[in-house]
Amino acid sequence: MSERDLQKTEKQVGRCKSFDTYTPFGPFVYANVDVSDLSIELRQNGQLRQQARTSEMIYSVAQIVSFANQSMTLVPGDVILTGTPSGVGPIHAGDELKAVIDNWPPLRNSVANAPNTSPVEKTKTNGISVERI
Repeated sequence: MSERDLQKTEKQVGRCKSFDTYTPFGPFVYANVDVSDLSIELRQNGQLRQQARTSEMIYSVAQIVSFANQSMTLVPGDVILTGTPSGVGPIHAGDELKAVIDNWPPLRNSVANAPNTSPVEKTKTNGISVERI
């Protein structure tokens, strides 16, 4: 998930992807799996939006883990996010997202409106546009 309104004003995308509920995974995570050539699929309301294989990634999973391990200590249970295949698009309240990796049980998430749909609150003070985050 990405907060696109905030992403327009941020130089780095990390914060735009780090809000509560933006990183769904589970209900369990497989361990000791060869992840070098898994199929990945995302459907939005039953329509295929993304489909790829981990073997098609620009950097292999091993390269990504090695790079992360050069700057931080990795411990059992850590999750490394690798990005997303092409096909991203807007989601709306009421949408159902279904993610499938190989033949594993799917991850299903329903999209709901948040009380404040954007973490950026825009106001004007003395004619000056102010963003409170």
